[in-house]
Amino acid sequence: MPKFFLLITLFFMLSCNNEPGSKTRTLGSIERTDPSIDKLISTDAVIEIIADGHDWTEGPVWIESEKMLLYSDIPPNKIFKWTEAKGKELYLTPSGYTGTVPRGGEPGSNGLILNKEGKLVLCQHGDRRMALMDAELNAPAAKFISLADNYMGKKLNSPNDAVYRSNGDLFFTDPPYGLANDSLKEISFQGVYKVANGQVVLMTDTITRPNGIAFLNNEKTLVVANSDPDKAIWYLYDFGPNDSLVNQRMLADVTELGKKGEKGLPDGLKVDKQGNIFATGPGGVFVFNAEGKQIGRFKIPEACSNVALADDDRTLYITADMYVLRVKLRKQ
Repeated sequence: MPKFFLLITLFFMLSCNNEPGSKTRTLGSIERTDPSIDKLISTDAVIEIIADGHDWTEGPVWIESEKMLLYSDIPPNKIFKWTEAKGKELYLTPSGYTGTVPRGGEPGSNGLILNKEGKLVLCQHGDRRMALMDAELNAPAAKFISLADNYMGKKLNSPNDAVYRSNGDLFFTDPPYGLANDSLKEISFQGVYKVANGQVVLMTDTITRPNGIAFLNNEKTLVVANSDPDKAIWYLYDFGPNDSLVNQRMLADVTELGKKGEKGLPDGLKVDKQGNIFATGPGGVFVFNAEGKQIGRFKIPEACSNVALADDDRTLYITADMYVLRVKLRKQ
Protein backbone atom coordinates (compact mmCIF):
# COMPACT_ATOMS: atom_id res chain seq x y z
CA MET A 1 0.00 0.00 0.00
CA PRO A 2 1.43 3.47 -0.88
CA LYS A 3 2.58 5.45 2.16
CA PHE A 4 0.02 8.23 1.57
CA PHE A 5 -2.93 5.84 1.64
CA LEU A 6 -1.48 4.02 4.66
CA LEU A 7 -1.37 7.30 6.59
CA ILE A 8 -4.92 8.18 5.58
CA THR A 9 -6.14 4.75 6.70
CA LEU A 10 -4.37 5.07 10.05
CA PHE A 11 -5.84 8.55 10.59
CA PHE A 12 -9.35 7.27 9.84
CA MET A 13 -8.95 4.39 12.30
CA LEU A 14 -7.87 6.70 15.11
CA SER A 15 -10.32 9.53 14.44
CA CYS A 16 -13.58 7.69 13.78
CA ASN A 17 -16.49 8.56 16.01
CA ASN A 18 -16.65 6.88 19.40
CA GLU A 19 -20.42 6.56 19.52
CA PRO A 20 -21.87 3.59 21.45
CA GLY A 21 -22.08 0.63 19.13
CA SER A 22 -19.29 1.80 16.84
CA LYS A 23 -16.39 -0.49 16.03
CA THR A 24 -13.95 -0.97 18.88
CA ARG A 25 -10.72 0.97 18.49
CA THR A 26 -7.62 -0.24 20.27
CA LEU A 27 -4.27 1.25 21.20
CA GLY A 28 -1.15 -0.61 22.30
CA SER A 29 -0.67 -4.14 23.57
CA ILE A 30 -0.18 -6.14 26.76
CA GLU A 31 3.27 -7.45 27.66
CA ARG A 32 3.19 -10.57 29.81
CA THR A 33 6.55 -10.97 31.56
CA ASP A 34 5.37 -13.53 34.13
CA PRO A 35 2.81 -16.32 33.61
CA SER A 36 0.93 -15.27 36.76
CA ILE A 37 -0.42 -12.24 34.92
CA ASP A 38 -2.81 -14.51 33.03
CA LYS A 39 -4.79 -14.99 36.26
CA LEU A 40 -5.11 -11.21 36.58
CA ILE A 41 -5.63 -10.21 32.96
CA SER A 42 -7.45 -12.38 30.42
CA THR A 43 -5.35 -13.51 27.49
CA ASP A 44 -7.89 -11.96 25.11
CA ALA A 45 -7.99 -8.57 26.86
CA VAL A 46 -7.47 -5.51 24.65
CA ILE A 47 -6.83 -1.81 25.31
CA GLU A 48 -9.86 0.08 23.98
CA ILE A 49 -10.07 3.77 23.15
CA ILE A 50 -13.31 5.00 24.72
CA ALA A 51 -12.76 8.77 24.45
CA ASP A 52 -10.36 11.09 22.64
CA GLY A 53 -9.91 14.67 21.46
CA HIS A 54 -8.66 15.97 24.82
CA ASP A 55 -5.59 18.05 25.67
CA TRP A 56 -4.17 16.12 28.65
CA THR A 57 -6.34 13.70 30.60
CA GLU A 58 -5.71 12.87 34.26
CA GLY A 59 -7.13 11.74 37.58
CA PRO A 60 -9.78 9.15 36.59
CA VAL A 61 -12.20 7.90 39.22
CA TRP A 62 -15.03 5.40 38.76
CA ILE A 63 -18.35 6.37 40.36
CA GLU A 64 -20.17 3.09 40.93
CA SER A 65 -23.43 4.70 42.08
CA GLU A 66 -23.73 6.58 38.79
CA LYS A 67 -21.98 4.01 36.57
CA MET A 68 -19.73 6.75 35.25
CA LEU A 69 -16.07 7.58 34.94
CA LEU A 70 -14.94 11.09 35.84
CA TYR A 71 -11.61 12.45 34.63
CA SER A 72 -9.82 15.77 34.39
CA ASP A 73 -8.75 17.52 31.20
CA ILE A 74 -6.24 19.86 32.80
CA PRO A 75 -5.37 22.60 30.26
CA PRO A 76 -8.99 23.62 29.50
CA ASN A 77 -9.92 23.52 33.23
CA LYS A 78 -12.63 20.88 32.83
CA ILE A 79 -13.84 17.55 34.15
CA PHE A 80 -15.55 15.13 31.79
CA LYS A 81 -17.68 12.10 32.48
CA TRP A 82 -17.92 8.93 30.43
CA THR A 83 -20.74 6.42 30.45
CA GLU A 84 -21.34 3.31 28.38
CA ALA A 85 -24.59 4.78 27.08
CA LYS A 86 -23.50 8.28 26.07
CA GLY A 87 -19.72 8.26 25.81
CA LYS A 88 -17.94 11.42 26.95
CA GLU A 89 -19.79 14.50 28.18
CA LEU A 90 -18.71 17.71 29.89
CA TYR A 91 -19.24 17.30 33.63
CA LEU A 92 -17.82 20.41 35.34
CA THR A 93 -16.08 23.68 34.48
CA PRO A 94 -14.16 25.35 35.97
CA SER A 95 -12.56 22.42 37.73
CA GLY A 96 -9.25 23.65 39.15
CA TYR A 97 -8.99 27.41 38.76
CA THR A 98 -11.92 29.56 39.84
CA GLY A 99 -10.23 32.97 39.58
CA THR A 100 -10.99 35.60 36.97
CA VAL A 101 -7.46 36.77 36.18
CA PRO A 102 -6.00 34.80 33.24
CA ARG A 103 -3.10 32.60 34.27
CA GLY A 104 -0.64 30.28 32.61
CA GLY A 105 0.46 26.82 33.63
CA GLU A 106 -2.00 23.96 33.97
CA PRO A 107 -5.10 25.43 35.65
CA GLY A 108 -7.50 22.50 35.85
CA SER A 109 -8.09 19.77 38.37
CA ASN A 110 -5.74 16.81 38.43
CA GLY A 111 -6.40 13.83 40.71
CA LEU A 112 -10.04 13.07 41.57
CA ILE A 113 -11.09 10.85 44.49
CA LEU A 114 -14.11 10.20 46.69
CA ASN A 115 -14.18 10.73 50.45
CA LYS A 116 -15.88 8.37 52.92
CA GLU A 117 -19.20 10.15 52.35
CA GLY A 118 -18.97 9.65 48.60
CA LYS A 119 -18.27 13.32 47.86
CA LEU A 120 -15.91 14.38 45.08
CA VAL A 121 -12.51 15.67 46.21
CA LEU A 122 -10.25 17.40 43.70
CA CYS A 123 -6.56 18.23 43.45
CA GLN A 124 -6.93 21.77 42.11
CA HIS A 125 -3.87 23.00 40.26
CA GLY A 126 -5.09 26.53 39.59
CA ASP A 127 -6.40 27.29 43.07
CA ARG A 128 -3.42 25.43 44.59
CA ARG A 129 -5.45 23.40 47.04
CA MET A 130 -7.25 20.21 47.91
CA ALA A 131 -10.96 20.92 47.65
CA LEU A 132 -14.35 19.27 48.14
CA MET A 133 -17.07 19.84 45.54
CA ASP A 134 -20.00 21.23 47.52
CA ALA A 135 -22.64 19.57 45.35
CA GLU A 136 -24.09 16.16 44.66
CA LEU A 137 -22.37 13.90 42.14
CA ASN A 138 -25.44 13.84 39.91
CA ALA A 139 -25.82 17.63 40.05
CA PRO A 140 -22.25 18.96 39.78
CA ALA A 141 -21.51 22.62 40.45
CA ALA A 142 -18.33 24.68 40.66
CA LYS A 143 -18.73 25.26 44.37
CA PHE A 144 -15.80 24.16 46.47
CA ILE A 145 -14.74 23.89 50.09
CA SER A 146 -11.02 24.12 50.74
CA LEU A 147 -9.56 21.14 52.60
CA ALA A 148 -5.89 22.22 52.41
CA ASP A 149 -4.42 25.27 50.69
CA ASN A 150 -1.26 26.09 52.61
CA TYR A 151 1.53 24.69 54.72
CA MET A 152 2.62 26.85 57.66
CA GLY A 153 1.02 29.87 56.02
CA LYS A 154 2.61 29.38 52.59
CA LYS A 155 0.57 28.47 49.54
CA LEU A 156 0.84 24.92 48.28
CA ASN A 157 2.44 24.40 44.87
CA SER A 158 -0.25 22.49 42.92
CA PRO A 159 -1.70 19.35 44.53
CA ASN A 160 -1.40 16.51 42.07
CA ASP A 161 -2.73 13.20 43.39
CA ALA A 162 -4.35 12.04 46.60
CA VAL A 163 -5.65 9.06 48.55
CA TYR A 164 -7.80 8.64 51.65
CA ARG A 165 -6.84 6.31 54.48
CA SER A 166 -9.66 4.29 55.99
CA ASN A 167 -9.63 6.47 59.14
CA GLY A 168 -10.41 9.55 57.04
CA ASP A 169 -6.91 11.04 56.82
CA LEU A 170 -6.16 12.58 53.42
CA PHE A 171 -2.71 12.12 51.89
CA PHE A 172 -1.61 14.14 48.84
CA THR A 173 1.42 15.07 46.76
CA ASP A 174 2.39 18.62 45.82
CA PRO A 175 4.76 19.02 42.84
CA PRO A 176 4.86 22.36 40.94
CA TYR A 177 3.40 21.22 37.61
CA GLY A 178 0.35 23.46 37.82
CA LEU A 179 2.35 26.68 38.25
CA ALA A 180 3.09 28.97 35.31
CA ASN A 181 6.70 29.09 36.51
CA ASP A 182 8.73 28.13 39.57
CA SER A 183 9.07 31.75 40.71
CA LEU A 184 5.48 31.48 41.99
CA LYS A 185 6.44 28.81 44.51
CA GLU A 186 6.13 29.83 48.15
CA ILE A 187 7.44 26.50 49.44
CA SER A 188 11.01 25.58 48.54
CA PHE A 189 10.38 21.82 48.31
CA GLN A 190 7.86 19.39 46.81
CA GLY A 191 6.05 17.76 49.69
CA VAL A 192 3.95 14.74 50.53
CA TYR A 193 1.33 15.79 53.08
CA LYS A 194 -1.35 14.42 55.36
CA VAL A 195 -4.50 16.26 56.36
CA ALA A 196 -5.76 15.02 59.74
CA ASN A 197 -8.25 16.82 61.98
CA GLY A 198 -7.99 19.87 59.75
CA GLN A 199 -4.21 20.12 60.13
CA VAL A 200 -1.76 19.88 57.22
CA VAL A 201 1.22 17.73 58.22
CA LEU A 202 4.37 17.34 56.12
CA MET A 203 5.22 13.65 55.68
CA THR A 204 8.38 14.05 53.59
CA ASP A 205 10.17 16.72 51.57
CA THR A 206 12.85 14.46 50.09
CA ILE A 207 11.14 13.40 46.84
CA THR A 208 12.02 15.65 43.93
CA ARG A 209 8.70 15.33 42.04
CA PRO A 210 6.15 13.41 44.15
CA ASN A 211 3.18 12.38 42.07
CA GLY A 212 1.00 9.24 42.33
CA ILE A 213 0.28 7.96 45.82
CA ALA A 214 -1.39 4.87 47.30
CA PHE A 215 -1.40 2.50 50.26
CA LEU A 216 -0.11 -1.06 50.34
CA ASN A 217 -0.03 -3.88 52.87
CA ASN A 218 -3.28 -3.00 54.67
CA GLU A 219 -2.25 0.67 54.89
CA LYS A 220 1.03 -0.17 56.61
CA THR A 221 3.05 0.98 53.60
CA LEU A 222 2.90 4.09 51.41
CA VAL A 223 3.99 4.11 47.76
CA VAL A 224 4.83 7.40 46.05
CA ALA A 225 5.72 7.83 42.38
CA ASN A 226 8.50 10.28 41.50
CA SER A 227 7.95 11.84 38.07
CA ASP A 228 11.51 13.14 37.81
CA PRO A 229 13.21 12.01 34.57
CA ASP A 230 16.52 11.80 36.45
CA LYS A 231 15.01 9.76 39.30
CA ALA A 232 12.06 7.92 37.77
CA ILE A 233 11.39 5.78 40.83
CA TRP A 234 8.49 4.40 42.85
CA TYR A 235 9.37 4.79 46.52
CA LEU A 236 8.05 2.67 49.38
CA TYR A 237 7.78 3.77 53.01
CA ASP A 238 6.58 2.05 56.14
CA PHE A 239 4.68 3.92 58.83
CA GLY A 240 6.62 4.34 62.04
CA PRO A 241 5.76 5.99 65.38
CA ASN A 242 3.37 8.95 65.11
CA ASP A 243 2.86 8.22 61.41
CA SER A 244 6.48 8.96 60.56
CA LEU A 245 7.68 7.52 57.25
CA VAL A 246 10.51 5.05 57.76
CA ASN A 247 12.45 2.41 55.81
CA GLN A 248 12.53 4.23 52.47
CA ARG A 249 13.24 1.84 49.59
CA MET A 250 12.46 1.42 45.92
CA LEU A 251 9.66 -0.58 44.36
CA ALA A 252 11.29 -0.05 40.97
CA ASP A 253 13.63 2.34 39.15
CA VAL A 254 12.75 3.00 35.50
CA THR A 255 15.02 5.99 34.93
CA GLU A 256 17.02 4.32 32.17
CA LEU A 257 13.88 3.10 30.41
CA GLY A 258 12.59 6.66 30.26
CA LYS A 259 15.89 7.92 28.89
CA LYS A 260 15.64 5.40 26.05
CA GLY A 261 12.67 7.29 24.66
CA GLU A 262 9.66 5.55 26.19
CA LYS A 263 6.93 8.16 26.72
CA GLY A 264 5.81 8.93 30.25
CA LEU A 265 7.18 8.87 33.80
CA PRO A 266 6.03 7.34 37.10
CA ASP A 267 2.72 9.14 37.60
CA GLY A 268 -0.66 7.98 38.89
CA LEU A 269 -1.23 4.48 40.26
CA LYS A 270 -3.85 2.29 41.91
CA VAL A 271 -3.79 -0.89 43.99
CA ASP A 272 -6.42 -3.61 43.69
CA LYS A 273 -7.91 -5.64 46.54
CA GLN A 274 -5.26 -8.34 46.11
CA GLY A 275 -2.38 -5.87 46.40
CA ASN A 276 -1.50 -5.78 42.68
CA ILE A 277 -0.22 -2.38 41.59
CA PHE A 278 -1.14 -0.68 38.31
CA ALA A 279 1.32 2.19 37.87
CA THR A 280 1.76 4.52 34.91
CA GLY A 281 5.35 4.94 33.79
CA PRO A 282 7.62 4.99 30.73
CA GLY A 283 5.93 3.18 27.88
CA GLY A 284 2.56 2.59 29.50
CA VAL A 285 1.18 1.03 32.70
CA PHE A 286 3.35 -1.30 34.78
CA VAL A 287 1.77 -4.21 36.65
CA PHE A 288 3.43 -5.33 39.90
CA ASN A 289 2.13 -8.16 42.06
CA ALA A 290 1.64 -7.89 45.82
CA GLU A 291 5.27 -8.91 46.39
CA GLY A 292 6.49 -6.02 44.23
CA LYS A 293 7.53 -8.11 41.21
CA GLN A 294 6.75 -6.72 37.78
CA ILE A 295 4.57 -9.25 35.98
CA GLY A 296 3.59 -7.22 32.93
CA ARG A 297 2.97 -3.91 31.27
CA PHE A 298 0.29 -2.30 29.17
CA LYS A 299 2.47 -1.06 26.30
CA ILE A 300 0.92 2.22 25.15
CA PRO A 301 2.51 4.62 22.64
CA GLU A 302 1.25 7.77 24.41
CA ALA A 303 2.28 9.09 27.82
CA CYS A 304 -0.03 7.63 30.46
CA SER A 305 -0.95 9.76 33.46
CA ASN A 306 -3.19 7.74 35.76
CA VAL A 307 -5.54 4.78 36.15
CA ALA A 308 -8.79 3.81 37.86
CA LEU A 309 -10.17 0.42 38.82
CA ALA A 310 -13.85 -0.48 38.52
CA ASP A 311 -16.26 -3.41 38.48
CA ASP A 312 -14.68 -5.14 41.49
CA ASP A 313 -11.22 -4.79 39.93
CA ARG A 314 -12.29 -6.37 36.66
CA THR A 315 -11.96 -3.18 34.61
CA LEU A 316 -9.06 -0.73 34.34
CA TYR A 317 -9.41 2.79 32.96
CA ILE A 318 -6.31 4.65 31.78
CA THR A 319 -5.83 8.32 30.99
CA ALA A 320 -3.18 8.69 28.27
CA ASP A 321 -2.50 12.13 26.81
CA MET A 322 -5.53 12.95 24.62
CA TYR A 323 -7.15 9.53 25.19
CA VAL A 324 -9.16 7.65 27.78
CA LEU A 325 -8.67 3.90 27.55
CA ARG A 326 -10.42 0.87 29.00
CA VAL A 327 -9.22 -2.67 29.60
CA LYS A 328 -11.67 -5.37 30.61
CA LEU A 329 -9.18 -7.33 32.69
CA ARG A 330 -11.36 -10.38 33.26
CA LYS A 331 -14.73 -11.69 32.18
CA GLN A 332 -17.47 -9.36 33.39
